Amino acid sequence: MADIQLSSLSKRYGDKTVFNDLSLDVHNGECFTLLGPSGCGKTVLLRLIAGFEAPDRGTIAIGGQRVAEAGGEMLPPDQRDLGMVFQEYAVWPHMSVFDNVAYPLKLAKTPADALRERTLRAVGLVGLGGLEDRLPSQLSGGQQQRVALARALISEPRLLLLDEPLNNLDANLREEMRFEIKALQQELGITILYVTHDQEIALAIADRIAIMDAAGKLRQIGTPQEVYEQPADDFVFRFLGLANLLPLKRAADGGWTVGDSPLRWSGAPPTSTGERVTAGFRPGDMSLARDNADGRALPATIRRASFLGAQIDYLIDIAGTSVRAALPSHEAVTGGLLFAEGETCHVTLDDVHWFDGEIVAEEHP
Repeated sequence: MADIQLSSLSKRYGDKTVFNDLSLDVHNGECFTLLGPSGCGKTVLLRLIAGFEAPDRGTIAIGGQRVAEAGGEMLPPDQRDLGMVFQEYAVWPHMSVFDNVAYPLKLAKTPADALRERTLRAVGLVGLGGLEDRLPSQLSGGQQQRVALARALISEPRLLLLDEPLNNLDANLREEMRFEIKALQQELGITILYVTHDQEIALAIADRIAIMDAAGKLRQIGTPQEVYEQPADDFVFRFLGLANLLPLKRAADGGWTVGDSPLRWSGAPPTSTGERVTAGFRPGDMSLARDNADGRALPATIRRASFLGAQIDYLIDIAGTSVRAALPSHEAVTGGLLFAEGETCHVTLDDVHWFDGEIVAEEHP
């Protein structure tokens, strides 16, 4: 069993509180992703679980065994039955692939026959079979990261901790490796705790995701579908993917206008009793048209049109608020929706998340 229980954890460095009273459960055998902005405390949390740091308050248990307690005993890292892969490859340049991967077994004084068998199995598991005698300088970045992964797996740990391991890879390698990691987790049945600020990787590999904000607070925990489609608040909504935010203001007659403009909103927020609300929606949640056939669309102006191959990206101005729309290229062509900069269009929002109050959106690039 390699479930993890973090109970009321707190960690400080001098006057800086990294997180306070944090509790989290990771289930045995799942790929759990901790997602948050840089500097929010993700790596610190991983180091606490690994045993490289001690909590100021709270407890940590792995597989039902308490491994850390503030002010109490700490189980050393080498006794926690875990592997860890960092953002830096940390492979020894003077050692072959075989020797890099086998190093933990050599430290454990594993008999030669068993060492060779287990090392070759681990090397094959990460797709490096036949490259055992190469030096790291003869490998690509993705292959070096595989060496680090094989070395973390060689001791057959019950828990694998991954700290931004794909950041130094190019886009194609990142995509390839994230699927490799997920496949390994499913094949081996181990528990993986993966920390990252990359939403795309988190959504692709996780069974469950925890969203952490800059103050070290957990904002939502759920499956990738739950946190993406049912965000707990505007922070989660904005952090997961490109977010459009359109402010609405209650008019004197009880209706709604777009921001402080006279442009009327045809519908009404479902439950709001306040004077201002914000409609949140993704670029793909908008329908564009050349006219307002049903009377529900908002008039808007195309500020930028970018052909990106499979899709067309539009930057659109709605009563002074900039939003992004994404249309599949073939739909834009067949539907007569190839707009030029400066043209007028009509926008219908197909899926909206409502947030109370006015939320200031970041400028769209």
